[in-house]
Amino acid sequence: MSKPPTDWISLSEAADLLAASNVRFTSGTIGRWARTGKLQSIKLGNRRFVRKVQVRSLLRPHGTVHSEDLQPGLFEDLDD
Repeated sequence: MSKPPTDWISLSEAADLLAASNVRFTSGTIGRWARTGKLQSIKLGNRRFVRKVQVRSLLRPHGTVHSEDLQPGLFEDLDD
């Protein structure tokens, strides 16, 4: 079988990439995201591949949480 372009990785490679950053998802979960369109994917034969850049984007923070957006009193017990 020919190898897919390097931007495309298998579901198990995607799970390994996430696990290396201490984020644990099974290849089944990643496959479900691919089938439902949450991740762009291609299918070659019986194997599904997702874009490495999209998997890596799951590891980046998506925004900043401001103190006024937190639940009041959330960290009160930390002052002790």
